[in-house]
Formats: sequence, structure tokens, C-alpha cells
Amino acid sequence: MRSTLLRGLALILGFGLAMQGCKEEKFIPDVTNIDVNVKIQRFEKDLFTLDTARLDEGIASLRAKYPEFFDDVFLRITRDMSDPDTSTAHAMRKILNSPSMIKLQDSVMLAFPDLSPYEKDLEQAFKYQKYYLPESTIPFVVSYVSEFGLGSFTYGDSLLGVGLDFFLGSNFPGYDPTYFPDYIKRTMTKEYMVPKMIEAQASNLAGPVHGDRLLDYMIANGKMLYIKSLMLPYLQDSIIMEYNAAHLEWVENNEFETWTHFLKEELLYSTRMDDIQKLIKPSPVAPGGMPQEAPGRIANWMGWQIIKSYMKRNETATLQDLLNEKDSQRILDKAKYKPGR
Repeated sequence: MRSTLLRGLALILGFGLAMQGCKEEKFIPDVTNIDVNVKIQRFEKDLFTLDTARLDEGIASLRAKYPEFFDDVFLRITRDMSDPDTSTAHAMRKILNSPSMIKLQDSVMLAFPDLSPYEKDLEQAFKYQKYYLPESTIPFVVSYVSEFGLGSFTYGDSLLGVGLDFFLGSNFPGYDPTYFPDYIKRTMTKEYMVPKMIEAQASNLAGPVHGDRLLDYMIANGKMLYIKSLMLPYLQDSIIMEYNAAHLEWVENNEFETWTHFLKEELLYSTRMDDIQKLIKPSPVAPGGMPQEAPGRIANWMGWQIIKSYMKRNETATLQDLLNEKDSQRILDKAKYKPGR
């Protein structure tokens, strides 16, 4: 399986709503003449309409319609690992007869009877992708229910998926707090569905981390956030970062102090995964050694600022030029990143 499978986890409806939160003037290209059509193929609907008396025929039809997704993604994330050698038909029968899956499917269909509004938002985002990266591929988009096995993901360049069961609302009773604490559930809403899909797509476009230092992760995640912001140009930075208003205000007001902390503690070149994970992953508490008000993923936010500085100082550089540059240190040097006090 390609490593891009899990590159992503998981857009405010109506770009105009989010526009109110934009603070700075930025270039937003006219993409009205770029033709993009998105149809979210609803695997979960096709799955739960299978005739169990003719299951082999149904499996063949799913494989034909979802050739990559069915075998390489869905079966892998839903297969019972206590019985990994079970036949596909047996595994599918267990899913279709599972009371918890049936109940979850009912909740998803009630919450998402129609995905056309999300298709429109995705079309707009992909138009921006085509503007900045004309040779890039618009993926086949599929929705599914996996009983919380996988949120948003990409598979190569050809497939973008979204687990609808991850967006049933922060108060959905089926979200076990052991696995979905409040700081995670806060973004498990309809409003975050398209942003999380675009984050998975942006991560795929940005490519893998080149190196094992914190700086390498910062630059890779900074590229992802930069692409995400280009594809969702009217979206508030707080939604791009999945921060609340207080967290965004803190990182903006403490940019100099944060950068100074990174340099003083020699974090940029740390290869200690414990340091790295605390600074790039969601967290309910501040990363080690930082004020309690500091949010998780703060290194990603700093990486985004570095990328923005790099692109501003290299005015002739295109997005493709940025993606072609794999050397994190060279990007940092050319960015001449120096946050003001």
C-alpha cells in the first residue's frame, strides 16, 4: 500500500462565511474558467444496499466501481484482525450484519442525506489546485463508513476519501471519549469535513518529510498548510490550523517568543521523536517547556510562517518550485524568517 494512504487524518459551508475572519489582504485568483467536476461516490450507500443472498455478485460490483478503495483501503481497515484469513465474502457479511455498523450507517444517512454542498466546495478548492498546479491530478472522491477506522486520506494521486462517521458532530454519543477526547471531537463536525479532506490532499501534494529533524517536519507541514490555505483562500486561519480563537491569538501574539524558544532549546535540529510529536500533533496541553496557553501543533504553525516568508522573499517562485525544493535548511535560509517582537 502506498505510504500516502494515511497522509491526512480527516471548509466552512459557503466560503463567504469564513471570509469575515480574514485579517490580511491576499491574492485570490479568478478560477471561474477552470473546469472541475466533483462527484462524491457514496461507497457506504452501495455497500448497505448489497443483497446478502447474492453477495459474490455484489462484491464484484463494488470492486468494479471502487477498484483501489475496496481492496486496498476498506477491507484493510475493517477486516477483523483476530481472523485475518477470513474470506472477503465472510468479512463483508459480518459488516453488513453488525448491529453497531448498521446503527452507525443509519446515523450517517440521517446526517448526510445529500453531499452536493460538499461537492461544490471541493470543486472550488480543486479549481485553485489546478490554478497553482496545472499538471496535478484531481482525484476520485469516495465517502464511506468504517466504524471509526479512518478519517480523511489520499491513496496515491488518484483517490481521496472521507469517513463520514468522523463528522457527526462533537456531541455525537457514539464517540468514545477514550479514543476521541474533547479537543479532538471539537473538529468532528460537518464544518470541518471539507477542510480535513483538503488537508489530506494538500499533504499528498506537499509530499513526504525529507529528514528526521523537527525542522524537516516543520517545513513539510508548513508546505501542507500553505497549500491548504491556497485551496481554501477564504477560510479563517483558525480553521486551517484547527485552532480555537484563543489559540490563534496566542500564536500570533507570541510568534517572536516561540521562535526564540525553539532556537534557545535547540529544537529545530532535534531528532528526538518525543520532542517532535509534542510539537506537531494535536494536544490538549502546551508542548513541554512552553506557556500553558500555547496550543498543540505549534511547530506546524511556525513552519507555515516560514513557508510564507520563503514565498514572499522569492517572488518569482511558483508553488511547483516550492514543492521541488526538498532541502529544509535551504528553505529556512532563503526564507530569512525573523518574526517581529
